[in-house]
Amino acid sequence: MSDDRLFDNENLDDEDLFRSAMSGIKPIKSDRVLLKPSKKDINLQVKRAMATSADEKFVVDNLSEGNMPDIKPSDIIHFKVPDLPLRAYQTLKKGEIPWQEGLDLHGKIVEEARGELYAFIQDVRAKRYRSVIVVHGKSWIEGSGRAELKSFVNVWLRQMPEVLAFHSCLPVDGGTGAVYVLLKTKD
Repeated sequence: MSDDRLFDNENLDDEDLFRSAMSGIKPIKSDRVLLKPSKKDINLQVKRAMATSADEKFVVDNLSEGNMPDIKPSDIIHFKVPDLPLRAYQTLKKGEIPWQEGLDLHGKIVEEARGELYAFIQDVRAKRYRSVIVVHGKSWIEGSGRAELKSFVNVWLRQMPEVLAFHSCLPVDGGTGAVYVLLKTKD
């Protein structure tokens, strides 16, 4: 039956139309799906172990240790959340918001600094402080020109939901060896 003839007769019901459309179709004899056997990955256990250990190594207190951009000792570091008013950010940048407490990290190893920074931010947040200062120093790895701890602090502060903004300090407060940090005061 051609398609034109199917619709010529308006008296056909849905079942008749379906049967007409299915004429010439052969039913499938089996309802099983044949899957090809998958090749067994002999390195699966090793890959899983590496993925698990990598997660534990690179993230502590929700602060990552991987993919740090190279920051030079003299580089200015800064950040602000998108919805922070520009006026508040400019005030922080100019050092016009008095900081209420400070943390000195320079000379610390990365693992120690990460723990101290996380604990410090949690502590001052609980005290409802608005602005703090973090001294990271300008120490750098010889030959690379990278300020090690400064590079980590730059990333860690961005990962903390309590931090609204930060900017390298004015020379009187440590210059590019420290940052002013603006914190959330409300939940």
